[in-house]
Amino acid sequence: MNPPEERPSCPARGKCPVYLAVSSGTVRYAPSGLGPALEGSLGEEPPDTDSSSMEIREKGSEFLKEELHKAQKELKLKDEECERLCRVREQLERELEELTASLFEEAHKMVREANTKQAASEKQLKEARGKIDMLQAEVTALKTLVITSTPASPNRELHPQLLSPTKAGPRKGHLRHKSTSSALCPLACPAAGHILTPDKEGREVDTTLFAEFQAWRESPTLDKDSPFLGRVYREDVGPCLDFTAQELSALVRAAVEDNTLTIEPVASHTPPTVKAAAAGYGSTNTCALSGLARACRHRIRLGDSESHYYISPSSRARITAVCNFFTYIRYIQQGLVRQDAEPMFWEVTRLRKEMSLAKLGFFPQEA
Repeated sequence: MNPPEERPSCPARGKCPVYLAVSSGTVRYAPSGLGPALEGSLGEEPPDTDSSSMEIREKGSEFLKEELHKAQKELKLKDEECERLCRVREQLERELEELTASLFEEAHKMVREANTKQAASEKQLKEARGKIDMLQAEVTALKTLVITSTPASPNRELHPQLLSPTKAGPRKGHLRHKSTSSALCPLACPAAGHILTPDKEGREVDTTLFAEFQAWRESPTLDKDSPFLGRVYREDVGPCLDFTAQELSALVRAAVEDNTLTIEPVASHTPPTVKAAAAGYGSTNTCALSGLARACRHRIRLGDSESHYYISPSSRARITAVCNFFTYIRYIQQGLVRQDAEPMFWEVTRLRKEMSLAKLGFFPQEA
């Protein structure tokens, strides 16, 4: 058993306002004169702090739980907002894809329509150029008529209507006996069944040629395999367009057949050297087709090419004669000629004669 603890003696006992109390190793001082009650209270143990700590922990735990719940609630709201925004983004992406596809489809459609319109415009342009070339050939033919026939001195071969029936007689160099001329009677073409009357100028229709023309006239075409056009190509068109420059001759013939050849006058004030440099084929002093040294007042252009070829008057006359023939043939094919078969045949024969004369070197002199 432990001995009682001794209280330390105070040097000023009776005078000191407090006394020392020792309990369980704890020293406390109390004022003197307060009595044993206060002394007993001071000698008790201090209250336990575990319960207050537990209360603080519980309150802190509840506060943290509330904050965690709030944070989880806010996080859930954020997740819902993110999901909503993702759905909006996906919808916008789909709409953007659909819009892009629609725009591409519309662009392709516009390109197709533009290509179609361009092709139609190019076709119309080609047809217009063909009509222009046809009109140029007609103007050239009219110029030829004007050059060779004037009101003061008309060319009666080109204008047979000017011949008087009483004065119309056999041509010079073609004499007919009176008995044979008086014995002429209407002839029947065995192939076509057409009644052919001898011409007042001493012309007579060749039944074979007329039969071929009649057969072609029933279904006019530009096919060279037909007997009529095959003969014309073989006897007139081929020889008339047969020049020294064989390669260029073939190109000219193809352009004439396709109606894409253009004949242009050469400006007289332009220096020859400048013309030659601009065209690059021949010069104004050399014909590109015949290769002869001639004064070239015209030049030709083939199709859409920008190249020009200078030609002499003789070469121009040969090309013009063939163009005139094809122009009239196209008129018949298009139904623009409203005549009987015989007048049309005589006009075709006259055009063939012009090609033959041009091939032989006979051409009207230019003014």
